[in-house]
Amino acid sequence: MKLLITGGMGFIGSAVVRLAIERGHQVINVDALTYAGCSENVAKVANTSKYKFEECDIRIKKGLNDIFTKHSPDGVIHLAAETHVDRSIDSPAEFISTNVNGTFNMLEAMRSYWKSKGYSNRYRFVHVSTDEVYGSLSYNNNIKFTENTPYNPRSPYSASKASSDHLVRAWYNTYNLPVIVTNCSNNYGPYHFPEKLVPLVILNAIAGKKISIYGTGENIRDWLYVNDHANALLLILEKGKIGRSYNIGSENECSNLELVKKICMILDKLHPCKKGTYADLITFVNDRPGHDERYAINPNRIYQELGWRPSVTLEEGLKKTVKWYLENKDWWQPLLKQSKLGKRLGLKS
Repeated sequence: MKLLITGGMGFIGSAVVRLAIERGHQVINVDALTYAGCSENVAKVANTSKYKFEECDIRIKKGLNDIFTKHSPDGVIHLAAETHVDRSIDSPAEFISTNVNGTFNMLEAMRSYWKSKGYSNRYRFVHVSTDEVYGSLSYNNNIKFTENTPYNPRSPYSASKASSDHLVRAWYNTYNLPVIVTNCSNNYGPYHFPEKLVPLVILNAIAGKKISIYGTGENIRDWLYVNDHANALLLILEKGKIGRSYNIGSENECSNLELVKKICMILDKLHPCKKGTYADLITFVNDRPGHDERYAINPNRIYQELGWRPSVTLEEGLKKTVKWYLENKDWWQPLLKQSKLGKRLGLKS
């Protein structure tokens, strides 16, 4: 299958690119190479005959039309997006521009291309979204997000993703565009840009810097190993039902404080401190505005309909992730030079 993957230089996108090529698919990687896009993420597959790269901003519709015409993909996995909640608080316009307007352009480019192919049912468009569109769950119940949970986005980021989800479903209902929507839990793993919690904790710990935790650290997330997510997306592209939504999660609920302590314990074993333990670096800071209490996904639909299961526990995935960062300094050290890394973002002015 020939796949067009947007955002393929990013964290999740590059995992999908690598796995797709490993499985014999041809890949057209479409990426604007923004601050979080890194060509090293796909270096292992970039020289294969099955890989093509197109530098293109999804906010520019003509460029997308040209790429569809040039490469004639069989399927699309749309991952290109602005994703960091803290950045969305500081610069919401960028999130609306890319996540909403960019998705609109992708849908229209796909619709034009699909029409040119005679509306064939061989084509599919998978739109990758987040569980944050559902809002916040309470600490004190066992409720989990299902595909029928009403949307209740509470940050500029989640609102922009909710908007894009609604566009995708509207294009299915209005134009019969062959789409599938996925909503995933928090990802972690190798090649994660060091502004998100897991890589930031690892790198700050290694450097002996304070490990900042927002508020009391009680906020709970469901953690998904990125390679498991990539596997789920390819499975959904191949076997998912058109017009369907699939929640992707590992049922690995963990508070931020517990997660950080797990990472510190792994580092204590793999890369011991000269003095004390890494947990000694934990520092509590002012909470993020509107910080959602808890996210938790019920993945029964993808379990039952498609037979997908996560391959690792949270502890196993974290150990793999920590080892990768310890062994790949050449990847992350150049990224630390970016101006905003290490600075607190997302504080209302």
